[in-house]
Amino acid sequence: MTSSSGAAHPRDGVPQHVPSPWRLWMAGARPKTLPAAIVPVFVGTAAAADASLGGSRGVSWWRFGLAMIVALALQVGVNYANDYSDGVRGTDDDRVGPLRLVGSGLVPPRDVKIAAFAAFGVAALAGLALAAATSWWLIVVGLACIAAGWFYTGGSNPYGYLGFGELFVFVFFGLVATVGSTFVQTERVDGWPVVVAVPVGLLATALLVTNNLRDIPTDEASGKRTLAVRLGDRRTRWLYVVMIVVAFLLIAVVAVGWRMPALISLLGFVVAVAPVRAVLGGASGPALIPVLAATGRLQMVAGIGLAVGLWLGA
Repeated sequence: MTSSSGAAHPRDGVPQHVPSPWRLWMAGARPKTLPAAIVPVFVGTAAAADASLGGSRGVSWWRFGLAMIVALALQVGVNYANDYSDGVRGTDDDRVGPLRLVGSGLVPPRDVKIAAFAAFGVAALAGLALAAATSWWLIVVGLACIAAGWFYTGGSNPYGYLGFGELFVFVFFGLVATVGSTFVQTERVDGWPVVVAVPVGLLATALLVTNNLRDIPTDEASGKRTLAVRLGDRRTRWLYVVMIVVAFLLIAVVAVGWRMPALISLLGFVVAVAPVRAVLGGASGPALIPVLAATGRLQMVAGIGLAVGLWLGA
């Protein structure tokens, strides 16, 4: 999708070494954010497992696969949509984090917009297949997910610029993704999967909190009133820590009240030490980029541990 027509040239200040198109688009997809899509599907599927239904514990693997496609395509679509919207507004012109496709001037905005809607289209097709097999109400949920992903930073009044981005991540990459993954297996919504979805949502939201903590100076300068900008540096750091602590406390509650092997997930607390120490230690700017990666690893370790524990306890 990169263009040789002259529409995309590196802007001043961008390194002369330009990545290959493949690496460029992979960077734009933001792989470090993908745990936010992967973990809810694993956890939601494991929550649906029932050992009394046989060796596969009643799990439909083709439904699991489609749910994973939906989640990953939505995440990539949101990332490209965010890249496009921030880029055309100029809010990515002066940033600390990794390269952005439009903001760097390396890819025409139109190409990134097409990529975003292509990813949303893949999610929609996989979602339609799941809806046909379960309930057509999933179409409404899917449309809400796509709309929320686009209007996060798109449209004339993006809610991500008003401080509601964290709420979006918690709801759609926590509650909806986890409970939805359970629903496509069981075709019902029970209480415990909803409880399980809360720590998943908190850890996913911690990823965005880290990102927005890093971007407070540039977001403030560009007029983006993210939650981090509204709270300020100090309170945003404590928000990050509280989210992680509460997530692990809820996992312990799930284990004690439902499936004890889920305590395996608490091993993720070891992974949490380094990023929490960095955040409380005042890491800022580029020093928060490794914290973002570490938070993604934390979510993967804790989330997959939770999924394994739920599966073993079924």
